Amino acid sequence: MKVVILNTSDATGGAAVVSFRLMRALCGLGVDARMLVVDRRSGDERVAVAGTPEQYKWAFYTERLKIFMRNGFSRDNLFKVSTACCGVDVLSHEWVRRADVVCINWINQGMLSLRDVERLCKTGKKIIWTMHDMWCCTGICHHACDCEGYKRECGRCPYLGSRSPRDLSHKIWTRKKRVFEKSDVCFVPVSHWLADRCRESSLLRDKSLTVIPNAVPVGQFDWHRKGDVSKKVVAMGAARLDDPIKGFELLIAAVNEIADNYPEKAAMMKLTLFGSIRDRSLLSKIRLPYDWIGPVRPERVSEIYGACDVVVSSSHFETLPTTLVEGQAAGCLSVAFSHGGQSDIISHLENGYLARYPDTHDLAAGLLWAIARQQDRERLHRGVEERFSEQAVARRYLSLFEPQRD
Repeated sequence: MKVVILNTSDATGGAAVVSFRLMRALCGLGVDARMLVVDRRSGDERVAVAGTPEQYKWAFYTERLKIFMRNGFSRDNLFKVSTACCGVDVLSHEWVRRADVVCINWINQGMLSLRDVERLCKTGKKIIWTMHDMWCCTGICHHACDCEGYKRECGRCPYLGSRSPRDLSHKIWTRKKRVFEKSDVCFVPVSHWLADRCRESSLLRDKSLTVIPNAVPVGQFDWHRKGDVSKKVVAMGAARLDDPIKGFELLIAAVNEIADNYPEKAAMMKLTLFGSIRDRSLLSKIRLPYDWIGPVRPERVSEIYGACDVVVSSSHFETLPTTLVEGQAAGCLSVAFSHGGQSDIISHLENGYLARYPDTHDLAAGLLWAIARQQDRERLHRGVEERFSEQAVARRYLSLFEPQRD
């Protein structure tokens, strides 16, 4: 069986990382799996570049320019939407032509156009589309937040500052509807929360949906606690800690409540933060002892979690927060809001705590609950291994690839 995975990059961004892991795991099961990208960062011989650099630059800048002209020339939300109006020549690549199965992953920002998606669906190949965000079930946005336009026909898009019911979001919604109605794509949301958004969507509510989570290299995480055990260490990590989506201000409010109202508990705790931060003045607002490590290489993440007891996510929404899975793989309890794919990872009061969103008092209660537990770190690790390991995830994809037998 020949499988090709399409993703804009093989290393840049969360979707790229998990797509590369999936390719590697499928190869481990004996599948001839390859990956086709436009931004190649690895030297893996199973990864190739589609099109030419000139094609990619033209597609990328053309799409951004068209969005820029429609959103009042604002840079604020320029990369929160995509139109797939243009892309590179993917279909003529030998790996695509020879593939039995084509896995479309995150192909935005200049890789694959909707027109080429339509052409790809007409080839008769098995098409699997893994959804890492809401883009397939909306007109143009990657996350709808509080907007419910995707349940209807989009239009009046808040990311465009538009009041027109026939704006760019509605135009792309119409194009997607035409493509999806004529295609037999199996959509794979990476969490049940995202699957629920698909069922609400006017584009995907009648489509085939199979929830399969992202894979995590569980074997790279040691569940044994390391370092100073005199403190209960709570970790939060992100590419950018003060990205508005990550809700850093909600975490600060929660830990400050503990510092102000539970001094004895606060004396037992320390916060470990890793990732970049633009507004470093936010750190001065934290009244709990903390270490900010800054950006870290992926191979250091397991080491950091190994010296922690709890991993926390205060995000306003997440499709499937990998940091929580990685933390559990290292034996940490997880604390997060019950507002997204977190509920696919956390079983409330078993392997973590799901706080009411956006209640920072309940988030603080979750942290207090977690530091009071004597968790079975090995059990947490095994639970992740069963659900999120590369092998477990690859086997679920393989069941989608293989023809159904009567």
